Amino acid sequence: MRPPYLLLDVDGVLIPFPDAEGASPATHNRHEVVPADRSANNPVTIWLNPAHGPLLMQVIRTGLVTPVWCTSWRNDATTLIGPLLGLPPLPHVNLPRPHVTTSHPNGYLWKRDHVDTWLGNAPAIWIDDDFTSRDHDWAAERSTRGQATTLVQPDPHVGLLAEHLVEVLAWAALLPVTRAGVPDASARAA
Repeated sequence: MRPPYLLLDVDGVLIPFPDAEGASPATHNRHEVVPADRSANNPVTIWLNPAHGPLLMQVIRTGLVTPVWCTSWRNDATTLIGPLLGLPPLPHVNLPRPHVTTSHPNGYLWKRDHVDTWLGNAPAIWIDDDFTSRDHDWAAERSTRGQATTLVQPDPHVGLLAEHLVEVLAWAALLPVTRAGVPDASARAA
């Protein structure tokens, strides 16, 4: 079996949401980026933890997972977020741009149906800050059907922590897989 996909969200995971006072964690540095759909004179301010890049690279280098962006940043995660963290180009799940007023229009994360189709029968560990109990039930049902799936849910005001990546590796190490190499741009780009 191939290594499970490590589906990686950005907002609330790598870019934490400000706390009640509008502050980001002291561990994060400010950056101005220009997503593909914006003009250079209208950048977006983001806050990233420089420690996340080396931590994610340690996970990637184990070959126990195949990392893939799973975010509304889409390819901008590869071109803007990844380079700021020192990550190689990673493929992304090509999520649509839905017109929703909530992250959970059907009682579960809006990305889930698209991810389920994209994954097919592949195993996955998905890091996102916005799961509901229905998403956790979906992961358990996939696992019961032999499609090993688990969800990791950071606090959106704190973001990704080293212990989340320890959890990723511990889970992946239990699966019977052939190790993956460090991904390149030719990896499964969707």
